[in-house]
Amino acid sequence: MKKITYKDSGVDIKSASVFKSKLKPLVRKSFRKEVLTDIGGFGSFFKFDKNKYKDPVLVSSSDGVGTKLVIAKLANKHDTVGIDAVAMNVNDILCTGAEPLFFLDYVAFTKAKEEVLVDVVKGINDGCVEAGCSLIGGETAQMPGMYRQGEYDIAGFCVGVVERAKIINGDKINAGDTVIGIASSGLHSNGYSLVRKVFGENELKRMSSELLKPTRIYVKPILELLRTHGALVHGIAHITGGAFYDKISRILPKNISVHIEKNSWKVPEIFRLIQSKGNIENKEMYRTLNMGIGLVLIVEQKSCAAIMKKLSELKLKFWIIGKTIRGNKSVEII
Repeated sequence: MKKITYKDSGVDIKSASVFKSKLKPLVRKSFRKEVLTDIGGFGSFFKFDKNKYKDPVLVSSSDGVGTKLVIAKLANKHDTVGIDAVAMNVNDILCTGAEPLFFLDYVAFTKAKEEVLVDVVKGINDGCVEAGCSLIGGETAQMPGMYRQGEYDIAGFCVGVVERAKIINGDKINAGDTVIGIASSGLHSNGYSLVRKVFGENELKRMSSELLKPTRIYVKPILELLRTHGALVHGIAHITGGAFYDKISRILPKNISVHIEKNSWKVPEIFRLIQSKGNIENKEMYRTLNMGIGLVLIVEQKSCAAIMKKLSELKLKFWIIGKTIRGNKSVEII
């Protein structure tokens, strides 16, 4: 009787070890000086610079890329979705005013080509470099029977830091504040289940260069804005799942609402195409997709000119898209 091995069940430990060894020189490119050990141990060490902060608070996030991965598989293009995994996390903690410190990834599959996995991790590392954080560890999980051959999933985990006195949580938002929208790079990483409902497989392949544009990482320019004008920024919202209605309302005080003027910026053509082809109502679009606005700042009205001047210096494209009013934590698109 033949003896069964782990490899017979679909898990190739030797191949996985070779793959992980190839990642080490790639991942080291994102290491900050605080990283103390190489990847591959039972734990990752990051020496916190306590002298840099007076009263530091750690901020964490976990998120994935979602069904955008289906488009990556259709197009056989896997070098940008890793950037998305990083962006979804670092942009989230940025909304609190936090600087991302380190990132860990989780890549799961049944059977995938090594070059595909290398492209995915390369994208994750590129995203970390762009965000100024270190990819210090993670998990590559081969799980026979969980995914179809060639499919994979990605999740990310990020830890950052902010001074307690500089935490941005929306509690300073007042009626009369100005709402500034900062341009997205495209669909980012939400709404793809709707997109796949609207378009057929051939259309998705044809439009893959647009659909696979990586989520914009706002960390470096917004942290620079906060360093110089942080006291004037009352709230930040990352426009992802739930889009304008959910993501903006979650940072509002209970007695404040927001009016968004939908004609205050030009919605990119890809969103208009999705709406037209799918016969989708306006409210559904603004509840599902970012419509060309990836990040929202709520700022002190009298200081809006100074904020906009700094955003221009930082080469960010932006528009005044609304204002805050007395209300009940609601968002209205007008």
